[in-house]
Amino acid sequence: MNLESPKVTVEKSAEYLFHALSDVKSYEKLMPENIAKFEVLGDDIFNFGLKGMPEIKLKMKDKTPFSKVVLSAASDKLPFTLTANLDTFSENSCAVQLHFEGEFNPMMAMMIKGPISKFIETLAQNMNKL
Repeated sequence: MNLESPKVTVEKSAEYLFHALSDVKSYEKLMPENIAKFEVLGDDIFNFGLKGMPEIKLKMKDKTPFSKVVLSAASDKLPFTLTANLDTFSENSCAVQLHFEGEFNPMMAMMIKGPISKFIETLAQNMNKL
């Protein structure tokens, strides 16, 4: 299952946003209002829970300076990645688009598609809070 957030323009440099997204503590600022739990477990891993959803652990998987940050699920039960792609517009402006990619059975995909789409859209729209 592949999902994309809308492309969002942020009035920050791609370098600034890359460093912010490389710090797992920053993701607390991006979370939706219905967050029930957020806990940093290490330099490259955090745990979060939204009301009515199971808790998810995300870990830093890959980084390409100033253009891409990839997080992946820490558990093999629900294997997925969340990639932030950064496109520089100017010295103080860039675009961010999130890509969610996971392998789920058709029933699971049908159940989580709506909530995950809304979640990554909220994360993208909150990029201005970093």
